[in-house]
Amino acid sequence: MLKAIDISSLQPHPDLDGVDVVLIKASEGRTYANPLRDEQEKAARGAHKQVGWYHFLWPGNIQAQADWFIRCADPKPGDVLACDWETTQAHTAASCADKDRFLAAVKKLAPHLRVILYCNLDFWERHDTTSQCGDGLWIADPGAPAGKPRVKHAWLIHQYGIRNHTDVNMCNFATVAAWKDWAGVPDSPKPKPPASEPYAPPAFPAGLAPGKSKPSAKGLQKALRAAGFLTIKDSELSDTYGPRTQAGVGRFFAAHPQFRSKGKPHDVVIGPHGWAFLFTLAYGRK
Repeated sequence: MLKAIDISSLQPHPDLDGVDVVLIKASEGRTYANPLRDEQEKAARGAHKQVGWYHFLWPGNIQAQADWFIRCADPKPGDVLACDWETTQAHTAASCADKDRFLAAVKKLAPHLRVILYCNLDFWERHDTTSQCGDGLWIADPGAPAGKPRVKHAWLIHQYGIRNHTDVNMCNFATVAAWKDWAGVPDSPKPKPPASEPYAPPAFPAGLAPGKSKPSAKGLQKALRAAGFLTIKDSELSDTYGPRTQAGVGRFFAAHPQFRSKGKPHDVVIGPHGWAFLFTLAYGRK
């Protein structure tokens, strides 16, 4: 199972070591916003933790509270949103109907995000009448061993205790990848492959001419063969720019007469421009 902590302004510098998921208090009621939420989010994301947000629900003004929650959390794709349903500091509590309306309102505002319910065992067993928990139940049951809450309903997260003044939880997921898949965390963009370098033909060799012997004649013969203008075996390659090579050049000019010398319909002398085009045609896949 994955390890998680849930934090508020009471944990300005939470210990993220060994933690997989960080659930941050974003807001409460219609006016309170956690002043440390941006800093806590930055720390969690910087440590490559999965992020969730929760809103402490008060009675009434449900749509206003949902709007305020989304505004304060400013959730990113793959974040999880939670309704914190428990007794307020004024010793009041949102009703089960309020809870259900809040979950629905948040889901409508963020339809592509997971929206879950947090409550303790007493609220779930004695105050809830609908078993509505959105996309999953986050149950507080500190009297049970970690990952073994005493609840019959399927659960996602178990808040089982406090360590270093921070609530600790177990998430019912085998791997971080499983959490990401459930939460809809977008895949990291794959780096684009480096753009292939445009083909650059070899420089035109000095002294290459019909009837002469130069090592570059073999390169010319290979290029003519690769481009389909000369049939020649490796054993037949020669440093001589002889009749066979000249015939290959003639066939190249017949196909691409723009590289033939003007006024020479039977030209077999390849020049720098024809050389560059031939090699690009043979090896540059153009």
